[in-house]
Amino acid sequence: MLAGITGALVVVLTFGSAIRTVVLPRAIPSKLTRVVFLTMRRIFRLRARPSSPYEVRDRVLAAYAPVSLIILGFTWLTLTALAYTLVFWSLGEGSLAQAFHTSGSSLLTLGFDRPEDLGATVVAFSEAALGLLFLALIITYLPSVYSVFSRREEGVGLLEIRAGSPPSGVEMLQRYVRIRGLEELHEIWEYWERWFISVGETHTSFPAVVFFRSSLPEHSWVTAAGAVLDAASLRASTLDMEREPRAELCIRAGYIALRRIAAFFRIPFDPDPSPTDPISISRIEFDEAYDALAERGIPVVADRDQAWRDFAGWRVNYDTVLVSLAGLTMAPMAPWSSDRSIRTARPGRRGRRAADHPPIPESERERRDWEREQAARRS
Repeated sequence: MLAGITGALVVVLTFGSAIRTVVLPRAIPSKLTRVVFLTMRRIFRLRARPSSPYEVRDRVLAAYAPVSLIILGFTWLTLTALAYTLVFWSLGEGSLAQAFHTSGSSLLTLGFDRPEDLGATVVAFSEAALGLLFLALIITYLPSVYSVFSRREEGVGLLEIRAGSPPSGVEMLQRYVRIRGLEELHEIWEYWERWFISVGETHTSFPAVVFFRSSLPEHSWVTAAGAVLDAASLRASTLDMEREPRAELCIRAGYIALRRIAAFFRIPFDPDPSPTDPISISRIEFDEAYDALAERGIPVVADRDQAWRDFAGWRVNYDTVLVSLAGLTMAPMAPWSSDRSIRTARPGRRGRRAADHPPIPESERERRDWEREQAARRS
């Protein structure tokens, strides 16, 4: 009786995990799914270590999310088979080995081993139906995931034309001045406001998409989000132009989306930061961006100190979650986001505020090489 109750409980919990992961359109995490992805992450990190060259890490991690999804499906089936083994054994279907044969035959609808009595037959029918349901969920889940991935990557690809590779908020403003004029930026804020809303909803309903890497190694949805938010923050704080409410709405949509994703993965952050809280961007870096914009003929406000305070007041809303998500996804090196990735609390564990952790580059050698490359490109 204890074995039967245990088996039935495992079946219910496994089915609940599948429903929360695949069917339920709400950001309710599944412990089983989290365990599977964390276990696979530890396995993949044995090969994709932070000290490894980025090309190696990107190539290895490209398979992380797809493989984890396949393993998750096998985990559902395996737990179901073992759980029904206990149920069949409790019903008197011979030894544990015989009960396992009956369970496997029922789950996979092979039909080579069928129970004789009515009660066990009903249990076999329920297991066969559950096996078909799991198969249907997996088949329908994967196209949904790739549809979400495709919509996300469309924006990432478009941003390379406007913000360079790696993307940069400063570069984005400079390119618009050269090509179209800053007055045309309103279309960017409107598009990315919708993009952030979509990402915030889909990347918590389908959390595996967070770890799906772009088709090009230098692309990342996290660094793209950072570039757009930085460009909007510079537009709202530093450019001497008429106020642009759509840029400010884009910032709000962006940090709300990133915070929701960070909260789903239990990444600690301050939900109500003060405008004077420290950010990962230094005053020197901001002054360099200010001078770069001015050199391109972009109108900047005369009060540099006030511009810095305003920029920091906008950036503080998304600084911690942006840098943390860049570290979580091992995003490619990009200015003002992944180039200062910090070691955050592991997903699934509570910890201190991410702002309390000192910035630690994942690979100091890689960061120095990237900084030299950027200096050479600027010169």
